[in-house]
Amino acid sequence: MFGYVTPVLSALGEEQKLRYRSFYCGVCHALRDRHGQVSRLSLSNDMTFLALLLSSLYEPETAVSGARCGPHSLKPHTFLSSPMIDYAADMNALLFYYKCEDQRLDDHSLKGKAGKSLFRKAAEDVKHLWPVQAKGVENALTELWKEEAKVSPDPDRLCNLSGEMLGAVFVPKQEDPWGRVLRSVGCGLGRFIYWMDAWEDYDEDIRKRRFNPLATWHDRPDYGDFCRETLELLIADAAESFEILPLEQDLDILRNVIYSGVWQRYCLITERKNRKEESHGK
Repeated sequence: MFGYVTPVLSALGEEQKLRYRSFYCGVCHALRDRHGQVSRLSLSNDMTFLALLLSSLYEPETAVSGARCGPHSLKPHTFLSSPMIDYAADMNALLFYYKCEDQRLDDHSLKGKAGKSLFRKAAEDVKHLWPVQAKGVENALTELWKEEAKVSPDPDRLCNLSGEMLGAVFVPKQEDPWGRVLRSVGCGLGRFIYWMDAWEDYDEDIRKRRFNPLATWHDRPDYGDFCRETLELLIADAAESFEILPLEQDLDILRNVIYSGVWQRYCLITERKNRKEESHGK
């Protein structure tokens, strides 16, 4: 659920890197202020992207501050504060809570159980603040977990439910005219993330006898190409909706993430697999 929606930092200029970092640190500070120090453990690039996207679209009044913290103890670092950054922090805490629940259901993970316990209050607070989004996430994940528990789950439905889950998070204002497009961006990213996560975890899931939706297609002779082409189609849906939005502020950073950053883990894992196959071939 987390970890794919990140920028390619090497492709950004120094000013852009600092700009991105100011949002990342802003989400971190908002997590602490709104949900306590422990909530900073959930900080993700995924919701930093959401903070950037919503800030670019709505251009809220934004405060610039400086502070020291654990990772930046020697000198103050700049961070931003705004209603959209606060919203992204709330969604970060909510999604992390459900990520822990997903881990608990998958393999009775102690880490999942501990995380769910630690983030229970934060999740309840977010549900109170943002009931429509929270209900959308909860409904989609409940249906997804039910589908996964079936004897023959429907991979397409699972992918779509993951999209519905993230789509709910991408709409902070329910009556906003851009809500439909934002939801479409989130749905596309959610489907892409679900498929990418299944592709990355396939070997481990099979080894641990866990469900993986790609098992249906794994024996295809063109499995690798099939997975890549499916991922390309899924992220293209998100990008198409993204380009409809009237964005100007931080557009280069946002495009860096949605066109290149989301592929970083895929490229890294593919490279490792290729090196491993080459070494075995020798």
